[in-house]
Amino acid sequence: MTETTTATAPTTIGTPSVSEPVAGRRRLLRPVLEMLAAMVAGMLLLDPVWALAADGLGRPGLLDRPEVDVGVMAVDMAVGMTVWMRYRGHPWSGVGEMVAAMLLPLALLAVPWWAGLIDADALTLGAHLLMVPATVVVVWRRPDDHVHAAGPAPAAGPLGGLLRRRWPTLLALLMTVDMVFAPFVPDPWFLVALPAGYLLIGAYRRRLGDRRVLAAQVAGALGMIGLVVVAATAAEPLATWLVAAGWLAHAAWDVVHHRLDRVVPRGYAEWCAVFDTGVGIAVLLTL
Repeated sequence: MTETTTATAPTTIGTPSVSEPVAGRRRLLRPVLEMLAAMVAGMLLLDPVWALAADGLGRPGLLDRPEVDVGVMAVDMAVGMTVWMRYRGHPWSGVGEMVAAMLLPLALLAVPWWAGLIDADALTLGAHLLMVPATVVVVWRRPDDHVHAAGPAPAAGPLGGLLRRRWPTLLALLMTVDMVFAPFVPDPWFLVALPAGYLLIGAYRRRLGDRRVLAAQVAGALGMIGLVVVAATAAEPLATWLVAAGWLAHAAWDVVHHRLDRVVPRGYAEWCAVFDTGVGIAVLLTL
């Protein structure tokens, strides 16, 4: 009589599967929206406090300085986000990392601003444009921390469903609505950041391995640089028309990438398309 034994594969209890980080990132929408809402709330609630403080110090025009205005905006948003993250149980180390990500764009842009290399519009627009992606990157790096801190998602009503489906559009509208009421022409060289963002994000996500995709991104970047060079040297109103064309052309570029789901996340492409359109319209309103 032959005794047979059946080998069983060892099981590991509590070991996360490979797909869990990916699934965690898919659940990041709610904590990202919560933090963005907290940032906006901090800005709206604290901005009047700064105005009263400036008046009390006898310097009501202090907030009119671009670097002060952008710095106050960043601090207001950082305070709102800090309060919310602590309420959600995040450690101070995680809060500090997020605050640093929010203030980093301002610190990077302050040097060329003080050196006279960029104007006030570029400083303001740059801070708006870079702050949100910087915070999203921090959340993306630690998906489990933010998903677990957010807790179970509540049942979504009509408004919740709209926020989940179109939060990039709503965020971009929130960031550009003031530009429509106070239009300005940003420095043409700021357009270079748009294709550069695609190249950096695509490289980080390892989506540029296909030579045709990489060639398209490089060609788009070179085309944008060429447009910027012409716009920077052209006379008005041609220069303004070219700047508007650059922003609106990149909005179309975003739409194509959103539909193809290529190079960058679809949420980023949607946000960028609406943001670029808002800036392009604001530039046209100056003509």
